[in-house]
Formats: sequence, structure tokens, C-alpha cells
Amino acid sequence: MTQRSDEGNVAPGAEAFQVRDDGIGETVICATCGVQRQVVSAQTCPVCADERQYLPEGGQRWITPEELARRHYNTMTEEEPGLYSIRTEPAFAIGQRALLLATPHGNVLWDCLSLIDDATIAAIRSKGGLAAIAISHPHFYGAMRVWSRAFGGVPIWIHDADRQWIPDPAPEIRTWSGSTKPLPGDLTLIHVGGHFDGSQVLHWPAGAGGHGVALAGDNPNVCADHRWVTFMRSFPNYIPLAADEAERVVAALRPHAFDRLYGWTPERVMRQDAKRSIERSLIRHVRALRGEHGAVTWSARA
Repeated sequence: MTQRSDEGNVAPGAEAFQVRDDGIGETVICATCGVQRQVVSAQTCPVCADERQYLPEGGQRWITPEELARRHYNTMTEEEPGLYSIRTEPAFAIGQRALLLATPHGNVLWDCLSLIDDATIAAIRSKGGLAAIAISHPHFYGAMRVWSRAFGGVPIWIHDADRQWIPDPAPEIRTWSGSTKPLPGDLTLIHVGGHFDGSQVLHWPAGAGGHGVALAGDNPNVCADHRWVTFMRSFPNYIPLAADEAERVVAALRPHAFDRLYGWTPERVMRQDAKRSIERSLIRHVRALRGEHGAVTWSARA
């Protein structure tokens, strides 16, 4: 695992190997979305058969964890004190990153990857290991059960509204209901819905120098113009989120203070003024759905 931070660089280990099933059974990974599931449940990937994803023209393709580990490795980059980005190189499937949030009361992994190997485990253990995993929505489940069992079976928190998308139920996968759920380290899961019924955001009040951070996956999604976010039901199929659903996403975030927003790749970060920008983006989104374009402008906070 390559670590890119103030601690220096470590060359990727050619000997790194995929963590074995740990009692999960024989598994395969969808090459399009990256979600791992048991072979007995692997026919057509239900995540990719849904209108929010897609099956490639050549049809369903599965790969083994061992095949993935031979061709890819993970990197770790410090984003800010206490927050580390973990990404698979070369990019695989959707290409999302996971975020490791280190707190004095236990570390939380936000979103998940398909690849986990000895080097990745060692790098995370050097930061204090894991107390919990939380995942924004089903597209980013990755190999969540293997990640959990690599750290002693830590709980994986998924909102109950996404229960139907869990590939293979297991004791470490925990669902919760309601609007918020506390996690170790003064962190809070926020149920926002929208992209998926159970989509959730992780709030870190101590982040951004005490101004607060929201870890959002892709809902809301930071745009190429980092002053704005967008609200989508499907990104690859270009289906926008309905106005009332986008409004519910923003309403769920309003009670929580944050100035910075981390998205699903290192390129999708809103460094400052994130909460106000989300509000203005909602206005733009709703007006655009009505055919009103160019009606909302952005101005920096005074």
C-alpha cells in the first residue's frame, strides 16, 4: 500500500494478497459496481440491474478477489488531520474511495472498497484500527464483510431503508432506522434518502478545524465546479432527483454545522462554505427542473 502523507511513502507490496473469506464462503466481485457477494447468490448483479446503475454491453462479468488483488493495490492519502483517503489503483469498477476517520474514541471507515489486502490492513492498524464501518449507499458496499472481519467483525452500519440491497446478510451488518445515529468519536450518521431510500451522510463536527465536515459519498454530489453540488437518482444514466426528494436531502442536513464536504473521489471536495453552497445548489436544481436556467448565481461568503 502506498501511503502519501507527511509520514512519507511506502512502495506497493508485490506480495500483498487478498484476505480470504473468514467463514464467508466463496465469493465473486461485480466488475461494474464492485460489490462482492457469495457465489451462490451471484447471477446478475441486482445493484447493476437497477435503473441507477447499468450492465455493460457484454453482459454481467464477475471477477475473483484474487484476480482483483493481482492487478490492483490501495493507496492512502491524508486529507486533513484525522482523515485519510483510501483508493484502489488503477481505478476499479465505480472508482470510489473510502475515508478513514480517526478519533480518540475509535476509528470509522466511511464507504468501502472491493480490495483489501495485508498492506491495507497494516496501514489502518497503524492508525488505530477500526471501531465501525458506515456506508453511504449500496453502490459503495464493496467487500464490506471482508473488511469488517479483517478488524474483528466491527459493525457495518446501513440504514434500514436499504436493507433489501444487502448482498449477503451477516451478523456484522447492522441496520438502523430514524433520522440520525451516533457513532464513536462524536460522529453522527444522517439519513438523507434521495439517491437511495437509505442514503446517509456522516457528520464530523471536529473536522475542518472545528468548523465541521460532512462525508457525503455522492449524495449530494460535488460538481466539477466545486462551488456547487447536484442531486441525482442515477449518475451514469443521467436521471435527476425529483425536487421534493432533493429538498428532503437538504432538510436532513440543515440541523448540522459543517463548512467542508468530502465526496466520493479526491477530486470532489468542497473545501469551504459547503453548507451554504448546498442550499444554493438546491434552489438551482429545483428551478432547472422547471426549465428555469441561469436563475441562480453563486457569490463567495463575505
